[in-house]
Amino acid sequence: MLPTMKRKSFVPDIFDEFFNTPSVFNERKLSSPKINVVEGKEAFEIEVAAPGFDKSDFNVEVKDDVLTISTKKEEDKNDEGKNYKRREFCYAAFSRSFILPDLVDSDNVNAEYKNGILNVHIPKMEEAKEK
Repeated sequence: MLPTMKRKSFVPDIFDEFFNTPSVFNERKLSSPKINVVEGKEAFEIEVAAPGFDKSDFNVEVKDDVLTISTKKEEDKNDEGKNYKRREFCYAAFSRSFILPDLVDSDNVNAEYKNGILNVHIPKMEEAKEK
């Protein structure tokens, strides 16, 4: 585990308050989704929390033993004839990369998107599976 720096002051930082408070500026931004990485006997599972997307929005790619999960979603509604008083654009994108260990079968990685969670299944090589 990496060490973390602790604050010496108990006074909240104004920047932390601004960026951690939901607002019209940051509530739809998905810069880095939360993930879980689970190691099982037969495979690794990566769970990516990404609600509001469709299966076709995701790109899962393995290249040079690096797994990259990315998406880009842009909502483009053309509502002609409406007189907007306020309209917020919707754009969300992220990319996460993981260096795969030698003990996985990187040619057989597959993914499934269900209920807002992208599950990426990374099988282990036969010699790496627990007996």
